[in-house]
Amino acid sequence: MSSKKQCPLTSANGSPIAEDQNSISAGERGSLTFDNWRVFEKLAHFNRERIPERVVHARGSGAYGEFTLSKDLSDHTIANFLQGAGKKTPVFVRFSTVGGGQDSSDYARDPRGFAIKFYTEEGNFDIVGNNTPVFFLRDPIKFPDFVHSQKKNPASNLPDPAAVFEFWANSPQSLHQMTILMSDRGIPYSYRHMHGFGSHTLSFWNKAGQRFWVKWHFKSNQGIKCVTNDEAATMSAHGAQSDLYNSIEKGDFPSWTVKVQIMTEAQAKDYAINPFDLTKIWPHSDFPLIEIGQLELNKNVQNYFAETEQAAFSPSNLVPGVGASPDKMLQARLLAYPDAHRYRVGANVNQLPVNAPRCPVHHYQRDGAMAGMPPAFGEDNNQGGGVNFYPNDRISQGAAAPVPEVAEPPMPILGEAWVKAYDTQDEDNFTQAGMLFRLMSNDQKNQLADNIAGGLIHATESAQQRMLDQFRAADEDYAERVSSAMKNMA
Repeated sequence: MSSKKQCPLTSANGSPIAEDQNSISAGERGSLTFDNWRVFEKLAHFNRERIPERVVHARGSGAYGEFTLSKDLSDHTIANFLQGAGKKTPVFVRFSTVGGGQDSSDYARDPRGFAIKFYTEEGNFDIVGNNTPVFFLRDPIKFPDFVHSQKKNPASNLPDPAAVFEFWANSPQSLHQMTILMSDRGIPYSYRHMHGFGSHTLSFWNKAGQRFWVKWHFKSNQGIKCVTNDEAATMSAHGAQSDLYNSIEKGDFPSWTVKVQIMTEAQAKDYAINPFDLTKIWPHSDFPLIEIGQLELNKNVQNYFAETEQAAFSPSNLVPGVGASPDKMLQARLLAYPDAHRYRVGANVNQLPVNAPRCPVHHYQRDGAMAGMPPAFGEDNNQGGGVNFYPNDRISQGAAAPVPEVAEPPMPILGEAWVKAYDTQDEDNFTQAGMLFRLMSNDQKNQLADNIAGGLIHATESAQQRMLDQFRAADEDYAERVSSAMKNMA
């Protein structure tokens, strides 16, 4: 029987440790001495084991996998990973609840984050989406207030449904997403049994300089499976995490069919709805889903903290051929997400293995905490002693320089646009919510009404009336069912 040589226990600097269970003291019952450097090292590191949790999407689960392209998209984009059917791209996916902290339940009635990092040959491309095709807001200036209203009461530190509905009563643009959240799909059974959506409008551009607007969809091959409020109350708080981990461990790899909707610039200019409004979908009848590939998850993380917790996704992680759009929520996230990661993890967050590109990286950013690219993914040692400024005279010697060929086509300003704050409160906030309501079965409508009423009864009379007015604007029956459910709970 073979045996491995004992692995020596060492301190952080690699020095072997002779004693790790007893501190040095002045006598058996005496005080500790100041030369207890091993105790200091262990306790000091222990005090710093946690980084600040995400303000939203704090509770997450992640896994590695692969995206396989089934449809060549070279007519629409120069993106390398979308060229040639059969091309494979490694990915890391992080699922999450949104509102709760790390100590919350996997079965809260809450949207689910669905973030994908594509490790392409031209850099990392991130889709930072949800399990819903729309969101509560179309203007990012409202986002901090929205999140505050959905979190715990600042005085009691308890959930506050009155605040939740008070915000929604004052923000009709939330009605579409709120209808989804309160529906029978509001609590997914597992991360495997839900769809994913890029939600935002992104862009493609091809080698001819033509731009297309794009929405990404990830359709669960496991099917949709959800639970009710009563069922959720009986579920393990860690149920979704264990389901994902265990299914991959036993080789039951979850997968999603990847589809896109594509809109031309000309179509967008004259379309009936604002194609960059995050509170609205693009009707499939006008812009059908186009299947482009398969996403499969087949490898669990080795260390939850190093990978899932420190994974950093940002919509600003784009690659040639894929760009942003005038979606105002997306525009703000281009700043907010990488800024959050620099705060939580550090300036060199993209040098951690889970975030590091799988291609060579050359730029002129240096120093900061934990600088030094992992050797497996490019240069190490803080990019060595090479030139750290641009422009410079060393391009012919291999110094990094811009690549004009990958420039995004210019985008014109809309007409003679005026720079000011535009109020969108009175835009059509109700039509698509009403359409969704009318697609539901009678049982689904009743579940929706009961789920809303359970929280709305705690709101002020004024907030209740304004919410009922919103439901009525979407569909008269919507308001009547909620009103009736509230009376039954009184």
